[in-house]
Amino acid sequence: MKIVNVKVIVCSPGRNFVTLKIETDEGIYGLGDATLNGRELSVASYLQDHLIPCLVGRDPFQTEDIWHYFYRGAYWRRGPVTMTAIAAIDMALWDIKGKALGAPVYNLLGGKSREGVLVYAHANGHDISETIDEVERYRDMGYLAIRAQSGVPGLKSTYGVPRDHKYYEPAERGLPSESLWSAEEYLRHVPRLFDALRNKVGEDLHLLHDVHHRLTPVQAARLGKELEPYHLFWMEDAIAAELQDGFRLIRRHTTTPLAVGEVFNSIWDAEQLIREQLIDYLRMSVVHGGGITAMKKAADFAAVYHVQLGSHGASDLSPVCMAAALHLDIAINNFGIQEHMLHNPETEETFPHAYFFRDGLMYPGETPGLGVDLDEEVAARFPYQRAYLPVNRKEDGTLFHW
Repeated sequence: MKIVNVKVIVCSPGRNFVTLKIETDEGIYGLGDATLNGRELSVASYLQDHLIPCLVGRDPFQTEDIWHYFYRGAYWRRGPVTMTAIAAIDMALWDIKGKALGAPVYNLLGGKSREGVLVYAHANGHDISETIDEVERYRDMGYLAIRAQSGVPGLKSTYGVPRDHKYYEPAERGLPSESLWSAEEYLRHVPRLFDALRNKVGEDLHLLHDVHHRLTPVQAARLGKELEPYHLFWMEDAIAAELQDGFRLIRRHTTTPLAVGEVFNSIWDAEQLIREQLIDYLRMSVVHGGGITAMKKAADFAAVYHVQLGSHGASDLSPVCMAAALHLDIAINNFGIQEHMLHNPETEETFPHAYFFRDGLMYPGETPGLGVDLDEEVAARFPYQRAYLPVNRKEDGTLFHW
C-alpha cells in the first residue's frame, strides 16, 4: 500500500476546522484533524508547502518512522504549528491502518482498558444562579462530571461565559476582541460559586473549574486551598505553565488536584511537571500534542509518575480529533477524564461519526479505523472565515494571559 494523494480541507461549519485526507492506491483513506484555533491557515500552509510533498509515495503503515521523519527531519522542532501538522498526518495514518486491518484503532493500541470513557460537560452562567441551573441541566442529561464557570461581578465578560445567552464559542469573526480581568474579584467569587453548587447538587457529582492561566502561583495556591472543602475533580490551568517551577509553590499549599496542558505541544512541555508529580492530570490534546503516536508515549511516561490523562476536547477540535482521543482514552490504563463540548448541528452533519454518549460516558464505536468521516460536499457549504481568540487586559490596561 502506498500514499498516492493528500489534500487539506478547510471549512467553517460554525467555526473553522482544518482536515487532512490521505488517500492510498488501494482506495483506503484516512482523516486527521489539523485545527489550531486562530492560526488555522498556518497549519494548512505548513502541510501543503512542506509536509505533503514528502508524504506521497510512502507506506502508510510506517507510523513510527513517518512521525520521526517529520519531527526530527525538520530540524526546527516542536511548536504548535509543526506539532499540529504532524498530528494530523499521524491520525490519518492510524485511521488507514485500522481500516486496512478491519479493526478500530483502540485495538491497535492494546485493546480496551475500560468499557467507556468518562467525560465532562461545560456549565456556564452569567451568575451563580444561572451556573447552578446549567449544572443541573447537564446532570439531567446524564453527565457525571461537569465543569462550572460563572460570570464575575464587576467584570463585563468572563472566560467561559457566553454573550447573550448563546452557545459559548471564544473565537470571534474579525479582529481579536479585548476582555478585562481582575484576579481580586475572581478570587472572592469562585469559592462562593462552589459553596453554592455543593449545597444545591450535593456531593456525588464531579465538579471541575478552569482558571485559564490567570493567576500567579501564590494566588493559585490560595484558591486551591479555599476550594478544598468542595473536593473538585481538578483545578485547571491555574497559572501560565511556561515556568514549571511555579507549580511547586501551588503544590505545597493545596491538595486540590491540578490539571494543565491544553496549550502544550510536546511531552517536553510537561516533563518536569510529571517527573516531580506537580500535576495530577495532563491535558495535552491529540491534535496539538503530535498525534496518537506521541500521545501514547506521553501517557506511558506519565503513568510512571501517577499522572493521568485528561485531554483537551473543546469545540475548536473537530470530531476527527474527538474520535482519536476516545480511541486513545479507552486503551490507556492511566486515563482520567475527557473534555466533551457538544458540536453544533452543522459540524455534526459535516463530520458523521461512530462515537456516542450514554449515561456519562462516551464510546468510540466499533467501526474500523477512527470511525469518523468528512462529507466534502457539506464542508464546501461552509467556507473559511477568519476568526481570533480574544486578548485579555487587567483593569489598568496591562496585557495579561487570556
